[in-house]
Amino acid sequence: MTAIKQMRALAIRVPQSCMTRTLPTMRSMATRVSMITKHQNGTSTRLGYFLALSTPIILSMALYNRQQGSVQMDSDQTQTFKGPDPTLTPQAKETELLHADGCNLAGEEPIDISKIPKEEAILTTAPNVPPQITRDYPVVLQVPLTTNTKMKQLTSQYKYEQWNFNGTVPGPFIRARVGDVVELSLTNNDETGNPHNIDCHAFLGPGGGSALTTTEEGQTKSARFRLMFPGLFMYHCAAAPVPVHIANGMYGLMYVQAADGDLPPVDHEYYVMQSEFYHEPPDVGDDGRPSSQVEFSYPNALREEPNVVVFNGHEAALTRDKPLKARVGETVRIFFGNAGPNLTSSFHVIGSNFRKLYRDGDVVSAPGQYVQTTNVPPGSATIVDMKMWVPGTYTLVDHAIFRLDKGAVGYLNVTGKPRPDIYYSTESPAPCVGCKLHP
Repeated sequence: MTAIKQMRALAIRVPQSCMTRTLPTMRSMATRVSMITKHQNGTSTRLGYFLALSTPIILSMALYNRQQGSVQMDSDQTQTFKGPDPTLTPQAKETELLHADGCNLAGEEPIDISKIPKEEAILTTAPNVPPQITRDYPVVLQVPLTTNTKMKQLTSQYKYEQWNFNGTVPGPFIRARVGDVVELSLTNNDETGNPHNIDCHAFLGPGGGSALTTTEEGQTKSARFRLMFPGLFMYHCAAAPVPVHIANGMYGLMYVQAADGDLPPVDHEYYVMQSEFYHEPPDVGDDGRPSSQVEFSYPNALREEPNVVVFNGHEAALTRDKPLKARVGETVRIFFGNAGPNLTSSFHVIGSNFRKLYRDGDVVSAPGQYVQTTNVPPGSATIVDMKMWVPGTYTLVDHAIFRLDKGAVGYLNVTGKPRPDIYYSTESPAPCVGCKLHP
């Protein structure tokens, strides 16, 4: 017991200094303890074994708890410091920052909505995005949405009856600000008799607003939702059966800017959503020819076997109809969502990388940098920033690459002067004939 007490005292008395000063001190103290024990017991064998096991632990304690010393850097320089070793303990407010909320909340106290000014939301259809909100105060943001159905050219072969918000798939892009109160009105113009509603992932409360907004044919309902947090959020219809409403096209994105400032400005902002469609084989007419229209297939959706995977609602949306555009030297931001309803997207832009990646629509945490591909699960969203260095066509894909043959292809056309210092060959570009990736 005397030896153990000596060891405990040793751990307390270890000088708070660098390694070169600690080792001789440890050896000296170990010798003293050994002599004491040998005098008492006549042998040091057992204590020596104990010292061999415990000395590394005591050394570690001494080095970890030292209050001053030096750090050898990669170069030949040695930096001295006072206080805790910065390589071992959190610095300054690091711990506080790690556990902080990370954003200014809209406020936890009830507010008098009647005193807040009203403003009609600017709604845009994909791939367009409303302009940045510059006001520094909250408003009652009026968002009118309607539901309907429309026959759409889904692929080069088939037409398909899509269910939609405001006549488009995806639905309109909604831009708001933390603290805003969204006054959502939903009018059901669907003549098929299906009920519809809104479940917005930015709305806090049961069902994300779906129970308050469920409307029958010919009906209009309104509800208010205060936006408490910033980020990019998906909204969709959640009327039963929920998967069928999403699979047929009822979804969109809402971007909630932070109250104390938006993301850094860029030259172009675009809105892109990925989704899948599931359809039955076409009916065959009396003349033996297949129909040009196809209908929804619940069995295919249940098996998670899509016939079509597209950006912005149909195969030609970002290729023939509305490809994205930029010039050399410009910056591009894509608000990207994945409606699913089943597949996770491996979003990638061929020929570029994401200079800033706001994963999961998180605009509070530090963004990823220079990321090649990002995963976006169903019901989620992300924001990617790019800078365009070289002219040409850049291809948006889901890098689960066989999906390009199901329609998941989009183009970003960049014009401007060549940059031979970055991208050069003595050979002329020779894209393969019929290639969807390099037109």
